[in-house]
Amino acid sequence: MPASIESYAMIGDLQTAALVGLDGSIDWACMPRFDSSACFAALLHDEQAGHWRIAPAGRDGSDPGQATSRRYRDDTLVLETRWDTPTGSVRVIDFMPPRGRAADIVRIVEGVSGSVPMAMQLRIRFDYGHIVPWVRRDSTDLCAVAGPDSLWLRTDAPLHGRDLTTHSEFTVRAGQRVPFVLTYQPSHHSPPSPVDPDRALGETEAFWTGWIEQCRYTGAWSNEVRRALIVLKALTYAPTGGILAAATTSLPEQLGGERNWDYRYCWLRDATFTLQALLGAGFVNEAKAWRDWLLRAAAGDPADLRIMYGLDGTRRLPEYTLDWLKGFGGSSPVRVGNAAADQFQLDVWGEVLDGLHLTRETRIGATDQAWDLQRALLDFLEGNWREPDNSLWEVRGPRQHFVHSKVMAWTGFDRAIKAVERHHLDGPVDKWRALRDEVRAEVCRHGFDAERNTFTQYYGSSGLDAALLLIPRTGFLPWTDPRVAGTVDAIVRELSVDGFVLRYDPGHENVDGLAGSEGVFLACSFWLVDALHALGRQDQARQLFERLLSLRNDVGLLSEEYDPRTGRQLGNTPQAFSMVGLVNSARHLGDSTGALAAATEPHHTLNLG
Repeated sequence: MPASIESYAMIGDLQTAALVGLDGSIDWACMPRFDSSACFAALLHDEQAGHWRIAPAGRDGSDPGQATSRRYRDDTLVLETRWDTPTGSVRVIDFMPPRGRAADIVRIVEGVSGSVPMAMQLRIRFDYGHIVPWVRRDSTDLCAVAGPDSLWLRTDAPLHGRDLTTHSEFTVRAGQRVPFVLTYQPSHHSPPSPVDPDRALGETEAFWTGWIEQCRYTGAWSNEVRRALIVLKALTYAPTGGILAAATTSLPEQLGGERNWDYRYCWLRDATFTLQALLGAGFVNEAKAWRDWLLRAAAGDPADLRIMYGLDGTRRLPEYTLDWLKGFGGSSPVRVGNAAADQFQLDVWGEVLDGLHLTRETRIGATDQAWDLQRALLDFLEGNWREPDNSLWEVRGPRQHFVHSKVMAWTGFDRAIKAVERHHLDGPVDKWRALRDEVRAEVCRHGFDAERNTFTQYYGSSGLDAALLLIPRTGFLPWTDPRVAGTVDAIVRELSVDGFVLRYDPGHENVDGLAGSEGVFLACSFWLVDALHALGRQDQARQLFERLLSLRNDVGLLSEEYDPRTGRQLGNTPQAFSMVGLVNSARHLGDSTGALAAATEPHHTLNLG
């Protein structure tokens, strides 16, 4: 089994991604899209489920172990992994060229010094490790075919088959380069066109360095922010502009537990935070593409709005389990699809309205289509905001009147009022004002614990919810309101582990209907950074932010959660929400005035200068 979630780096081509371990093995890759079935699934089982390893050959066939070091080349997604051995040094350069006609994984073995014996094992297993392909020679290429899928390997290295695996043994000396190119092609298509590895490397480096030049952030954490933005770009599905939550499925929120979900989809609630990160850093084209994806996905009957969609806007994401896979570290079941797509999560209507309002307030601008959609969403919100829901955390327990959900309903009405007042759009603004006031009064009456001076997770609950940190960021209450500081203090006191923040306490009132616990949620911990800064506690905010940065792995990636007890990352990786949190917190900390100086401004105010 893989050692840890943080042992993986990601390469990608803006349509899919692969995870490369410290041992030189690609243990996860889905072809040809992020949400396609995996052809390498060792991440969720063992090597029998498919992997592709290139590393120095151990003595007498022994495992040579982990690499000496690795890094991304400057501001790119080109990964270099280096081994220093008794006979010499070697590096493996891994990358995926931005998608042309086919999906390619390029691996170049490069001799640095001395002479290093190398070994390659390519075990292709389509359908998440379930299907062994038929492998044949086609001229100088190796072709693996099963049903609709085929993979083509091109290399000058010697190849031979053994135990349903393709092997290669060769020696690389200083200055030598031995390339391998693996290309996906639908099996009914003709063989893919050859890829020149060195030319592809140059073009890939040029693409990433050219893209990151748009970055406008120049603050104290420039390297960290730029890396986070590159990861966020790599999680973008270029054909549609959709940004998926993570590149993986079923990496556990508790090692050995059942909290394993498929995150290879696009969540609507991430829209505002993602837009804020992209626009604030200067990436207008990506923000516009995400806004346009949002408009297409949300179009139709507002009652049918989903919390998440497929990369192309697909609505139905049926959930099923892959029972032949043991799961990462024995964490089962392994799930594909996500049943939460069918849940009622009230906050999503407010999130979409807030995200579209943000685009109206910034350089992306507004469209008639966007306002028509917002009017329809507001009509639905008017008739349904009083209903209980499953919350932003997609709990699988009973529906409740979650405070954050109600606050986002307030946000939806508030943004509609601002659209009329600031942009002279047409709408029943008096009715929306009355609804906004009604929501606020109800939340303050039923969702606030006066004895503890804190808002609660849902009406009648004594539990807390990290999403309560967002109350002042929406403008629901100003940062100067004592109930805001009281809520932040309560979360620090009751919902923190080693200074990091849980989403909620899973054991309290069994709110999510699942067994076990989970790690601290990294996006929520970044929200606490922002809250501490906004309350004028800059030193505490900065210290927490630096601690969160220290949780990144050696190449700057964050997963969804973290276990302070074991010091290990948990959940799907790399997690867009975590990287977005890093970008936004770095920007907020760069504002020396703090939010108390602008207490009435909602969270989407941007500095685009």
